[in-house]
Amino acid sequence: MTEQPLPDARSEDQAVGAGADDLSELDLSDDDIIDAMRAIDGYLDISTEDFRTVYHLAHRHALERIFNGVAAHTLMRSGFAPLRAETTLDVAARALVTQGYKGLPVVDADRSVIGILTETDFLRRLESDSFLQLLLRIVEEPGTFSHRCHQTPVREAMTAPVVSVAGNAGFQDIVKAFHAHEGRSMPVVDTDGRLQGLLLRKDFVRACHLEDLL
Repeated sequence: MTEQPLPDARSEDQAVGAGADDLSELDLSDDDIIDAMRAIDGYLDISTEDFRTVYHLAHRHALERIFNGVAAHTLMRSGFAPLRAETTLDVAARALVTQGYKGLPVVDADRSVIGILTETDFLRRLESDSFLQLLLRIVEEPGTFSHRCHQTPVREAMTAPVVSVAGNAGFQDIVKAFHAHEGRSMPVVDTDGRLQGLLLRKDFVRACHLEDLL
């Protein structure tokens, strides 16, 4: 039987999206590969470098097969009310609590996303590292600790610019976006930057069964 050359890993990368982030491959040493080959009955006419090429291609094909149907617009949440930049922090806090989110996008009059307001932004504005520290400050300094949340607009506390993803963003683009920030959620936008929905990190992890890797 005529020996067929192994496909070039670089050309395969280009076919499935060169440079895109995905789940990290294991770093196989020559000893790992040789031990694996010895466990197979018979003679294998393949080098350790060929083995790495096969593993690399199989890994990428598996990711494409498993996560091919993942898209931001199918996982995002909708039906919530975003915040406006001129809204005061006390009203914004009530909106987060009422709607059950840890953060909400901030939009302008055209629903273009201009930022996001999270619980962390509130802590930063109140000069506290955690809600426990904030509670202790309030208890220990009831007469001196104060903050005029009813006079402070969202624009002065929100995170901007905000990391967002397009509605048609797939697995690799979503992973890359979540790697770019530590937040629990991010806005999903259309091609003009207008709000479509909110993608929660926990929803993405659950949908992709990534909790098994954590």
